[in-house]
Amino acid sequence: MIKQAIIPLAGLGTRLLPLTSVFAKELLPMNGRPGIEYILDECIDAGIKEVIFIISKKKIMIKNYFYNDNFYKKIISKKKDLRISNEYKKILKYKKMIKFVYQNKPLGTGDAVLKTKKYIKDKYFLMLLPDDLILKENCSKSMIKVHNKFKSSVMASMNVERKTISRWGIFKIDKKIDNKNYLINDVIEKPSIKNAPSNKAVIGRYILPKKIFSKLLKQKPGRGGEIHITDAIQSLIKENNKFIAHNFSGKYLDCGSMKGYIKSSEEIAKL
Repeated sequence: MIKQAIIPLAGLGTRLLPLTSVFAKELLPMNGRPGIEYILDECIDAGIKEVIFIISKKKIMIKNYFYNDNFYKKIISKKKDLRISNEYKKILKYKKMIKFVYQNKPLGTGDAVLKTKKYIKDKYFLMLLPDDLILKENCSKSMIKVHNKFKSSVMASMNVERKTISRWGIFKIDKKIDNKNYLINDVIEKPSIKNAPSNKAVIGRYILPKKIFSKLLKQKPGRGGEIHITDAIQSLIKENNKFIAHNFSGKYLDCGSMKGYIKSSEEIAKL
């Protein structure tokens, strides 16, 4: 069973400047709630028991959000406000399942994953990227079902417009398993339109094997001088480790850019 999840949160969020010059993007409100709470609720509903946040010293306000007990206790003792009490209880529930590790140099998602190595207990774990919200249907839960059935790694997938291909990790299909799942035989991080093997993109949900840490330890920096998780995944695929692309059913929202953040907030308000 998949019981642990990791969430990389150390990025500076430059696409959301100037808001992120003073505020962590994951705490920006979306219909009255910080975006990270939607991700945590997805984890809880999928049966995850422990979530590891990868932050930097510059993003310490994320930890402070969950450890502001004295503030809440003082307010609750004075105001006796049921709404505030309920909000505090919700934060305490999240706090019990969260651990924090630090990535103080922005060396890529692969490097962020490597920071969690000593905390991962089982053969597989879940990784969620907070810029990608998937609502209405729990993507992580459906991926875990696929993992349990095929005993393999799983990545969320959807078709993207060819003009946006260079933003994504793009994969090549080996064979179709069923209507929603495909076996992958190649994945490339942010290829040019010319070099892309398809328009099928990896979205920010991954079930990864613990053995990926051995690849990340030896991996050299790739595009942009960063350690890309996609490159480590490709190394495992070349060694015949099974990776399945799962076409999820939920509503995808990209909240990592200013335009996407505004649109995501509007869409969530309609739900």
